Amino acid sequence: MFVDRLELYVKGGDGGRGAVSFRREKYVPRGGPDGGDGGNGGSVIVQADANADTLAGLATRKHWRARNGGAGQGNNRHGKNGQDIILLVPPGTLVRDRERGHVLKDLVHPGDSVVVARGGKGGRGNAHFKSPTNRTPRQYEPGEAGEERWIVLELKLIADAGLIGLPNAGKSTLLSRVSRATPAIAPYPFTTRYPNLGVVSVGDSSFVLADLPGLIEGAAQGAGLGHEFLRHVERTRLLIHLVEPFPADGSDPWHNYQIIRRELREYAPALEQKPQIVCVSKGELPGAEAVQQRLEQLLGEEVLLISAVTGLGLAQLMGRAARRIAELKTAASPQSVPVSFAREAAVRTADFRIAAVPGITPDAAELYPEADAVRAVPASPQPEAG
Repeated sequence: MFVDRLELYVKGGDGGRGAVSFRREKYVPRGGPDGGDGGNGGSVIVQADANADTLAGLATRKHWRARNGGAGQGNNRHGKNGQDIILLVPPGTLVRDRERGHVLKDLVHPGDSVVVARGGKGGRGNAHFKSPTNRTPRQYEPGEAGEERWIVLELKLIADAGLIGLPNAGKSTLLSRVSRATPAIAPYPFTTRYPNLGVVSVGDSSFVLADLPGLIEGAAQGAGLGHEFLRHVERTRLLIHLVEPFPADGSDPWHNYQIIRRELREYAPALEQKPQIVCVSKGELPGAEAVQQRLEQLLGEEVLLISAVTGLGLAQLMGRAARRIAELKTAASPQSVPVSFAREAAVRTADFRIAAVPGITPDAAELYPEADAVRAVPASPQPEAG
């Protein structure tokens, strides 16, 4: 079962109360206060785990409460701290506060974590309240209450490229052909109900391709399951837009292309600016090439003709996608800083040689022009041992 959105109630453990105690020991008539502090309550932590791929593991339980801290005891003994609860979620999970709506943290990388409900601090025992004028204090502090809130977990798949298009455009068939993924495939629309991921190998490189469920007109306003699917597009670097040449309802392919672009723009304007590769699918059908040429004229850019059945254009499409993804990753990574090699002083003798490493260090003669002069001076004779 694929689950990409959950609402959970989380509560940190309450802190333990401080103790009121006095030292009772033989030959110590006035031992004084020795009440220990209460333990801290446990916290609820959400952490990204590379081994998790869905939120289904948390779907069967709605309330998560960490343990309370133990009460302090006599002889200045500290109460036991409550145990934390760690909720493991897939990388790419967005953690929100349900009531206020703000983002607590975006868990993008494995190991990222956020404390969603902090445990309360333990109260102080009466040993903290002693003073010259209050030698037998009976004051103590109750533990602080732990934080509690409702949170929303939204999974946005992290993929290098995403397949978009209207239902029955051939997205799942394409994913099954270029990767080892096994999405549900059937000759009717809305077969894909949740995103599928596959790893595509191109030469020595590879990238993650996501099969996103088909969108319909009005998805940006919530029609169908539009909001459930559109958020997965946000994480992709590249969009592969499949256009069916001859839809079953007789609609115009150019009109269908514009529907998807409009839905992306209305959901989030930044999605329309993502780089894309436009393809006409089902290229084995007669007349598909004419549809491809028409889209090229209307778009003013190259449109690929592919067929997941015969393999037409798949190598060209995957190769182009791999190159574009590599370019986007390079552009997003920090620019490399050139390394400057300092002219360090060194002890040089007649048999000292400087060798340049190709591609790493400059030419030795340019770096140390005085080296030839050093080698020209003969080594001074050493006195013989008497």
